[in-house]
Amino acid sequence: MNEELARVTVRILDKEYQVACPDDEREALLESAELLNRKMREIREAGKVVGLDRIAVMAALNLSHEILQNQANAGEADRDLLGRMRSINDQLAGAVTGSSLVTAS
Repeated sequence: MNEELARVTVRILDKEYQVACPDDEREALLESAELLNRKMREIREAGKVVGLDRIAVMAALNLSHEILQNQANAGEADRDLLGRMRSINDQLAGAVTGSSLVTAS
């Protein structure tokens, strides 16, 4: 399974980077680079962080934090959905059991 890699040029904070990726992941790579560029520009424009390395680290930390928050929120939503499904299942089981008793009489 040898995939052909495409060379993609991304521009982040006015600097170009060549990145190799599978052709079917090209669009996702470009979107990721644009998001990173946007985050790094926001940090640079805020003026509180100086230096490309520090801006990159702060952007990475901010994005990582957002990912972890989204995962936690998704986990909470999954638990809530599972609880609702169990409740509905219990109600259905009760309805089936109750209707079986009525029809068995």
